[in-house]
Amino acid sequence: MKLPILKLLPTCLLLLLLVAVRVFAADWKLALPGWRYEFPRDHFIHPEFKTEWWYITGHLAGDRGDRYGFQLTFFRQGLRPDSARHGETSRFLVQDLKFAHFAITDLSAGQFHYQQKLSRGAFDEAGFTPFPASALRSPVSLAWLDDWSLEWLGGESFALHAKGEGTALDLHLSSAKPWVIQGENGVSQKADGAGHASHYYSGTRLASEGRLSVEGKTMRVSGESWLDREWATNQLAPGQTGWNWFSIQLDDKTELMLYQMRKTDGSIDPNSSGTFIARDGSTGHLQRDEYQLTPESFWTSPVSHGRYPIAWKLSIPRLGIALRITTPLSNQELVVNPIVYWEGLIDVDGFRSGAKVRGQGYMELTGYSGSMLPLSNGE
Repeated sequence: MKLPILKLLPTCLLLLLLVAVRVFAADWKLALPGWRYEFPRDHFIHPEFKTEWWYITGHLAGDRGDRYGFQLTFFRQGLRPDSARHGETSRFLVQDLKFAHFAITDLSAGQFHYQQKLSRGAFDEAGFTPFPASALRSPVSLAWLDDWSLEWLGGESFALHAKGEGTALDLHLSSAKPWVIQGENGVSQKADGAGHASHYYSGTRLASEGRLSVEGKTMRVSGESWLDREWATNQLAPGQTGWNWFSIQLDDKTELMLYQMRKTDGSIDPNSSGTFIARDGSTGHLQRDEYQLTPESFWTSPVSHGRYPIAWKLSIPRLGIALRITTPLSNQELVVNPIVYWEGLIDVDGFRSGAKVRGQGYMELTGYSGSMLPLSNGE
């Protein structure tokens, strides 16, 4: 059962705002090699880039052992860069569109709840905080939209809050491992050509605890989360239709991030890549030809009619990794027009270096029911 989408602006308004971004396309900064990541600076907004997001997913267990998954993502879609300002002071001349997605997977009930919010933030009901904020006195709201927020608490700790129709989540997150820089030389390349990339880092294992409410039932929950930060101007290229993305936390305290950029002809772009994170936080970059992802079963949405590959076989011979990826709930599709995508929790089991491993994670499948290019490119 899916919750109705709350406070959804008319689709035509969203599309008009996205089209308006083209006017200032030449004034945005591109994600190019050489970016030097700094923390906490990069937790905050990067207004010189067109698109960015704060993306948190996780697995949680309730008091009685019931399993839950969650996603809370804040998106910023730039409408005009700071260089386009000419002394205007009107709060109605906003610089960007703010929107967010919140989803809860309730495995005990076999239900997936989701919703979307959008705002111009003209009256500070939504926004992002620049760096430095209040001389870095924590807590600081990094991103917020009405009563949804992600706060930096100082150090490696965060708090998130989201309250929807029938669901609410309040979590404290604390990173147990160093930040992981995704890609090479400061960029995560998505297609051929300069600027078809993003600056991208992850917190791959965040201890999480707090309270979750689902349909009138409130409980204490604990588990592990994954935090992604990504910002760019023109990631994808013509001829690309979407991506398959995986975050995996194995029970031997290692992690994997993998993505496949899909082309319209069905092939995988060679710029696809991944990262293996060892127990001590050290990382190894994975080129496209170093891992194989083979779909094993599919689910067809009764709403969008998109056909999603929801079970996979993963092989990384160089690391001795052979895993099977499945999901305990097939229907974790978000239909939030004009975007439709599958985003949900996954289970993992198999072998690494001859030892049996199990794990959990999240999978994102886009472009199976309409293109993601308008929001990914900012075009």
